[in-house]
Amino acid sequence: MLGTKGFDKLFTPDVLKQLFSEERSDQFFEALYGDAEEGAYDISLEFIGFREKRLEFMLRLTQRAGKCITCSLTYGLPEVFTRHPIINIKGLVQNIEALLDGRGRRCADWHLGSTQEVSNNLHTIPLSISLKG
Repeated sequence: MLGTKGFDKLFTPDVLKQLFSEERSDQFFEALYGDAEEGAYDISLEFIGFREKRLEFMLRLTQRAGKCITCSLTYGLPEVFTRHPIINIKGLVQNIEALLDGRGRRCADWHLGSTQEVSNNLHTIPLSISLKG
């Protein structure tokens, strides 16, 4: 299990929703398909913990009712998410760094891992942020 070093009190469910709003999924699918209803999943952010000078998060792709997440091309998403302006991982990391203000830490680098199929209705993409300071 990952240690939290008090970060679990910083990255509460409400803060995570502010960092990565529920509306962002619809905006992403609107840009991708021209219709938010075409999206097969909702994207949310989960804080996993702190380990070896890294904050560990997970982008959760949760299947929408009546849709098929497995039929979607979720395995190419880390590359798409890395550069898509609506998902805006770089901006997300900057906002996380702003929350660290006063804790003597800064974000040095970040990395999206490979898509993992947790179940038929849940896929995840790890987000690892290296800290300095």
